[in-house]
Order: sequence, then structure tokens, then C-alpha cells
Amino acid sequence: MSVPTKPNATQNTPAPSVSTSTLDGGRVLPWLAENETATVGDRLTPRLIAGGRSNPTYELTDGTRRWILRRPPLGHVLATAHDMGREYRALTALHDSAVPVPRTVGLCEDTTLIGAPFYVMEKLEGITLRTAEDTARLSPGQRSALADAMIDTLVALHEIVPSEVGLGDWGRPDGYLERQLRRWQRQWTSSMTAPRSEVDELHSRLRASMPESHHPGIVHGDFKIDNLMVDPVDPTRILGVLDWEMSTLGDTLTDVGILCSFWDHEGEFHNPITAGATALPGFPTRDDLVHAYAKARGIDVSGIDWYLVFADFKIAIILEGIHARHLQGHTEGDGFDGIGEMVGPLLERALERASRSSIPGLSG
Repeated sequence: MSVPTKPNATQNTPAPSVSTSTLDGGRVLPWLAENETATVGDRLTPRLIAGGRSNPTYELTDGTRRWILRRPPLGHVLATAHDMGREYRALTALHDSAVPVPRTVGLCEDTTLIGAPFYVMEKLEGITLRTAEDTARLSPGQRSALADAMIDTLVALHEIVPSEVGLGDWGRPDGYLERQLRRWQRQWTSSMTAPRSEVDELHSRLRASMPESHHPGIVHGDFKIDNLMVDPVDPTRILGVLDWEMSTLGDTLTDVGILCSFWDHEGEFHNPITAGATALPGFPTRDDLVHAYAKARGIDVSGIDWYLVFADFKIAIILEGIHARHLQGHTEGDGFDGIGEMVGPLLERALERASRSSIPGLSG
């Protein structure tokens, strides 16, 4: 079976240009040779990989081996977002856990090398399913099995005891939802390109109906189908979970909300990030995903509406931020032109779901 691929992910010299379209392999080579346990060749060739709507990602090769380098984006970003050290630490901590992640090579916080901090990890020899064209190559049975594997992986992550993998101080679960709501409202204020009354209305309802967190744990923060690397021969087998830049300790049900927000259905608008990847026969519904997750963990998710509404609210604000950077000329590659058009539909879906909810305060 053939499936389109998306590859993964010193010296005191003046900092280079900060354009993300090019990367000087000669500047990275000495650092990589010092940090990699295996021998590195004498020439390093970088290539910008498509899909870097958030952190620009490069493939590096010395002609024999390949690695992935990740760095922060250009332009306006939330101060606590795109933290290379945070992503690197999460990957390193989880490498020997039940959650599959790439092996990390090292973290470089010296911005003189490429103009920004970065980290390098191994390149997994897998594929990423990003669009409906990609998942159309799977059979309905494979789509169903992949969804099951995604739920199993998310449950495995949320069942990890943080202190047992060295992440006991990774975040503060107490007050997590309140901080998240405040954070994304602040991000909207700093990046909006046009005022939207829906944001204030949703913020008010979410604040009035905020649940108590009963299931703390490691939160990925962006768990969705195109942040997975799967086996090209058996696409139901997950080789690695990627993009841990928003990971922390918090309310694990927020990951379920994010997964559902990015889970496209037939007959609905498709999130521009996942582009209808799950709107095909064989993939379960959002309700099915929630039920499977709750059953696997043996927990009550009767208050899931809050998390679903919050996820749409958060993702709409993230898309607005990407749209703002694109308008400022701070994005590289294709796929940005329609991002801003999806902010309104996501906010509207959040309001509709909130209004239908039986949760006091959320319904208005």
C-alpha cells in the first residue's frame, strides 16, 4: 500500500538570518556531531518539511542517516508557546514509556547557530496521514483500527504517573483549566485580526461553567491524527506521537476535546488543519471516540461538553494566530490562505454546542 508521506519531524559567531526557508547545515553539523552518539558525516544537508504551520521542521541528512530539527516560528507568538526545551523534555521523558515517541539527540539553546533555539531527534521511518486523500488509501477496517490505536495511545499517556517518568514538576494540575481559559483569551486579544463577539460570549460561558478537574495527568495539548507517525506497511500501528510543544500536567479530558475538535465528520465543514482526514467510512464518530476513551479509563465523562466547547474555542484562537502571522509575512510554505476563514465556523460550532448543553452556565 502506498500512502503520501509527511516526514517528521559551539561557536561564538554572529547569528544568521532568521528566515525559516533556509537552514545552514554547516552551522548545525559541529553541534550534532558533539551530541549524537553515533558517527556523523562531514556534510549535513537540511530540507524544510511541509506542514510547519507552527514550529518549522527540517529533515537533516549526512547522506547516510537522517534526523529532524525543530525550531520556533517567526513573528508574534504567545510567550509561553513554541518552547523547544519543553517539547524536548517531554519527548526525552516518554521515550521508554508506553507512548511511542522519537529518540531525542539534544537541545541547543544557543541562538547564534541558527537564530533560534532548536532540538534534534531521530527521524522515524513512517508516514503521517494529513488529509482525506491520505486516509482514502486505507480500508474502512484500517481506519477503524487506527482510531482504536489512537484511543489506546491517548489512554496510555493519561494513565502514566508523571513522577515515574521524571515529569512530576511538569506543570500544576490545580487551576489548570482556569489558567488555560485566561491564556487563550489573552492570546486572542494579542493576535486577533478583527473583533468577534463570539469570543467574549464563549469566554463568559466557559468561565461560568468551569468544571472541577478530576483526572489530572500528562496532557499532550494537540493530539490529532496528523500529529502521529504510523507504519507505512501497517498504518494502524502508531510509531510515534509528535508535536509536544503544548504538553504539560493538567486536566487530561482537554486532550479528548482537542481530538474531537479535529475529528472531521462527513457533511460538516472540515478543519483546515486535518482537512477531512477522518470524514470517511470506517472512522468512528466523535461520540464513539468519547465513549471508547471513557470505557478504557473507566471514568465518567458526563461533563464532556465543556471540554468540546473549550477545544473549538482554543483552536479557533490558534488559527487566528496563524492567520495573523501569515498576514504579517511570517509563515513559510503553502496552506495558509484559508486558515482565517475557519475561525468563524469553529466559534459558531462552539456556541451551538454550548447552547445545546445541559451544563448550567454553559448553555447561556
